[in-house]
Amino acid sequence: MKKAVLALALIVIMVAFSAAAADAPIAYLGLGHNFSIASSKSATATANAQGRVDMVVAAVAFDANGNVVKVTIDNTQTKVDFDKAMALTSDPTAPQKSKVELKEAYGMSKASSLKLEWYQQIANLENWMVGKSVKEIKALKVKTRDASHTAVPDVPELTSLVTITVQDYISVVEQAWENAVAVKPGAVKLGYSQDVSIAKSKSATDKAAASAQVDCVMAASLFDKSGKVVETIIDNSQIKVAFDKDGKVASDVKAELKTKKELKEGYGMSKASSLKLDWYQQMENFEAWMAGKTIPEIKALKVKTRDASHTAVPDVPELTAQVTITVEAYIASVAESYENSR
Repeated sequence: MKKAVLALALIVIMVAFSAAAADAPIAYLGLGHNFSIASSKSATATANAQGRVDMVVAAVAFDANGNVVKVTIDNTQTKVDFDKAMALTSDPTAPQKSKVELKEAYGMSKASSLKLEWYQQIANLENWMVGKSVKEIKALKVKTRDASHTAVPDVPELTSLVTITVQDYISVVEQAWENAVAVKPGAVKLGYSQDVSIAKSKSATDKAAASAQVDCVMAASLFDKSGKVVETIIDNSQIKVAFDKDGKVASDVKAELKTKKELKEGYGMSKASSLKLDWYQQMENFEAWMAGKTIPEIKALKVKTRDASHTAVPDVPELTAQVTITVEAYIASVAESYENSR
């Protein structure tokens, strides 16, 4: 009973402190992410091959001093299954949900000593981060619970709220700060969205080995009190897991995996672009166009079909010389980030 009362008191204190810190003016927006294919599995005599992409993301709003004002963290574990003949068995059209989106369906609360789901525990961690600098967050005292939980919070205000291992979540918040951009005054809400697809995964054929591909469009957005975009950061990842003809993982599972923005010229789109601009440059142009607009105004953008792969290319004078990529997925992502904003 005493533990329950103490836990409740700590929650009340954290919520009160977070509420006060969350009112601080927002000066920076950052997006941090980490990808891994290390949990992918080669085919064996007793088990089929599986491509797996794990993604941890943090969208963070900071004040002028670098303290967290608002933060959203999420985690996806996207699996692509194959049969013995390396034919795709996962439904390529099925929605791929994150741990936050799964909520109780993730099923962690059954094994949790706190009886809390992942999304509830990450919300507790987010609340604890509000008002703190990245340096203070990184200084969190942690303990090893077992081989899979090597950084569990070990401070009174979190021990009854968070039992998950938190090193990856702290890392992406730090990366968000390193990537943060200055924003104009007036932001009051932070929203994050992601859309994950395995539709480009391929079964093995006589001419080509199988491959798993997990694509993700993500958007971290700040909105003012009128619902207008103050700043948005959009990115896109295309993570592939290659297999050989025997179903063995052929990709380097330790390789650094980058988004289109991180690849910059390495993505190679400028060579085929009539504008001679790479993806990250065109996306920055599109993000700048969105600033100051509401979601209905953004969704009302006039577009045209360029070809079968580009069915929503901007067709307005202020963008035709800056953006030739198809933008429907990016508009949808920013719209969803508004729906998720808080």
